[in-house]
Amino acid sequence: MKSLLAYIAAAFLEIGGCFAVWAWLRLGASAWWLLPGALALGLFAWLLTLIEVDAAGRAYAAYGGIYIAATLVWLWLVEGIRPDRWDMIGASICLVGAAIILFAPHRVPG
Repeated sequence: MKSLLAYIAAAFLEIGGCFAVWAWLRLGASAWWLLPGALALGLFAWLLTLIEVDAAGRAYAAYGGIYIAATLVWLWLVEGIRPDRWDMIGASICLVGAAIILFAPHRVPG
């Protein structure tokens, strides 16, 4: 449960941090947006270190599925665009892949 919460929080911090750069470069927002954006991206990276897996690459790979689903939530709640069925099907496939990566009985390194 702790890992799932870390993944979800990390996803929204990464999306928010990247959106700050997007807002500055594409929407004409003040360069001051970059400060909270950089902080959000730093917290995102730190949160991924809390994931309880045996290798960083596995944590990052599984995070990809969570990130994809979170971006669709962002799309809907922040940008006002409701995801369509293809978005939902794609995100569902990604979440199944993330679950396989996280919960499969992997070989012990060594």
